[in-house]
Amino acid sequence: MTSRFAGIDIGSRTIELVVVNDGEEIVDSFQTDTGFDPMAEAKRLVDDVAFDRIMATGYGRNLFEIAFDAATVTEIKAHAVGVRALFPDIQAIIDIGGQDSKAIALFENGRVKKFEMNDRCAAGTGKFLEIMARTLGFIIEDFGKEALLAETGLNISSMCTVFAESEVTSLIAKGESRREIARGLHASVVRRVAGMVNRVASQGDIAFTGGVAKNPCMQALLSHKLNRRVLVPDDPQFVGAFGAALLAMESNHS
Repeated sequence: MTSRFAGIDIGSRTIELVVVNDGEEIVDSFQTDTGFDPMAEAKRLVDDVAFDRIMATGYGRNLFEIAFDAATVTEIKAHAVGVRALFPDIQAIIDIGGQDSKAIALFENGRVKKFEMNDRCAAGTGKFLEIMARTLGFIIEDFGKEALLAETGLNISSMCTVFAESEVTSLIAKGESRREIARGLHASVVRRVAGMVNRVASQGDIAFTGGVAKNPCMQALLSHKLNRRVLVPDDPQFVGAFGAALLAMESNHS
């Protein structure tokens, strides 16, 4: 009988579960909101899926390790493994999730060379974009599309979420276009993320993972700012869980 290996990525906003077979093919994938009790949500996902071994990643991985006696892996390594399975030649990764953003450089063999991480404030994260979308009256799913319709974008000087929200409110009161403000907010995030990427990997194609990778304005502005090709998986938010599942399979075979 074919073995099944699971990876679970417990993030600040969502939890992803991926199951792969011995051929490294994804046979099941599930997503749910993290909610106020991540372990209850994780248990609900895990209880409904059959697998031989599981590995956890994400900010909630240590809680999962205790609750389910499971192995864990850092998000950096999980994303590196997941990305290289999808894009075998990639040596640079941008991962933007709900609570942090990461720039990762890989050696030619796929091992992590170095990385830089922004986890001290919401600026440059999905949470920042979510708050700004709400302030402007957009739903997060449409935020990037609306920003792309702007002509140039307004300059947003504040990167602190609190000050940026106040700046956005002032711009709205002055009658500025919501789309132009949205474009400016995306550009401010891109400036911060691009700086991280250039410090760890200054050339070559880049894989873009995490939920924010679905945002078309972030994709376009990052590619333009870096003057490099940005590759986005079909389901960028599942890459961490996919990598964890592949590592669960590898640990079973070792």
